Amino acid sequence: MAKSSTIKVLEHCHVSPPLNSAPPTSLPLTFFDIPWLFFSPSQPLFFYEYPYPTSHFTSTTLPKLKNSLSLTLQHFYPLAGNLTMSPFEPCKPEIIYSQADFVSLTIAESDGDLNHLTSNYPRDVNEFYSLVPQLDDKQVLIPLLAIQVTVFPKTGLCIGLAYHHVVADGRTFNNFMKTWASFCSVGDSFSMKSLPSYDRKVIVDAHGLEGIFLKEWWRRKSSKEIVRSSEANVDLSNMVRATFVVGLSDMIRIKTWIIDECNKGNKSLPIHLSPYVLTCAFIWVCLLKVQECFNEKCCVEDPNYFGFIAGGITRLDFPVPASYFGNCVGFGRSMATRKDLIGEDGVIVAARAIGSTVKTLDKAIFGGADKWISDWEVLFGSELHVMVAGSPKLDLYETDFGWGRAKKIEEISIDCMRAISLTESRDVEGGIEVGLALPKTKMDAFTTFFTHGLKAFP
Repeated sequence: MAKSSTIKVLEHCHVSPPLNSAPPTSLPLTFFDIPWLFFSPSQPLFFYEYPYPTSHFTSTTLPKLKNSLSLTLQHFYPLAGNLTMSPFEPCKPEIIYSQADFVSLTIAESDGDLNHLTSNYPRDVNEFYSLVPQLDDKQVLIPLLAIQVTVFPKTGLCIGLAYHHVVADGRTFNNFMKTWASFCSVGDSFSMKSLPSYDRKVIVDAHGLEGIFLKEWWRRKSSKEIVRSSEANVDLSNMVRATFVVGLSDMIRIKTWIIDECNKGNKSLPIHLSPYVLTCAFIWVCLLKVQECFNEKCCVEDPNYFGFIAGGITRLDFPVPASYFGNCVGFGRSMATRKDLIGEDGVIVAARAIGSTVKTLDKAIFGGADKWISDWEVLFGSELHVMVAGSPKLDLYETDFGWGRAKKIEEISIDCMRAISLTESRDVEGGIEVGLALPKTKMDAFTTFFTHGLKAFP
């Protein structure tokens, strides 16, 4: 049952880049951006300790936040713009920024329990939704970013964001957040190491993917077949969210067990036993065991999929600057049968499947890319398959606005996506935080499988 709390809106305002500081711009979507038209907005929450009353926040901190956001939007101005979605084919969606554009900023106050919200134990998902800003996507001009800052008097702050992934991947969003935090903590004198690059010509479409994806988008849009992850039929009434930490020592024990078991059985080793692969493999198996407990309607011979995002910049055979603004990621989808995944060697099977997909993407990120949209559609809102949001490589906890590192980070969009979120661990060096939203009874079962599963590795 959700803890009772009250949110009071203190202010609604618009924040724009400084006058005449950003040029009117039209950014065409590349083939890296177009698949994200099928996804609902990302909704990260950044919680911070802040031991001051609301009056101090509104008089001292809020002006800094607004000014630093404006200065940041001067460089990341497409985030203040809109996505244009003409109803007529074959018009291509594009990102438009005009001088009068802005980011909607909401300031609120909550009497909720910050320590409760930032804990790892299961909490009702409905306790978090009042901290997420609204982002209207039912217009022809669709805003790309909205922000809400909620004060917990004398306790903390929550910076909640909603942004459409079509405008920015995790790397670009992280660059935006780090820049905003730096302007806020350092002031106007902060100097960026490198400015965002808006040169779309660096993205080389050697495989004709733009035409393939646009055709798929228009076909589904015209036939109204598009079901975004936010529209999936998910019952949130009894759902809870929790965070599980897989530490470096846990990863070492899982890896050692995999190697020993493969050597005992004269089996080849999985080819890529990275911390990411080891964590994902273990979580994938735990989730499937939960499904088995609740007799999910599926056959043991059915394929089970694990979908994740793969960074593209280091995998491309053409140069793209690290400061490139936009999406530059590929889609990976691993497959194994349910029977093999829930067997005694399930973690090995999962690690082999995920590691093989990673290596395939390393060699040819565009292999099978023409099926990215259709391959991933099966994952949206699915109780049977698993999808990953986020990355533990972004150091999000280092986003410091002048109040120290974030106390907790939550990704709210996973509730309806039926995804898991991955972030670097705040407190366990080398560890990975796994965010999960499940019905209460299934979360209890997952906790048991997770805890006992880690203890079982010698």
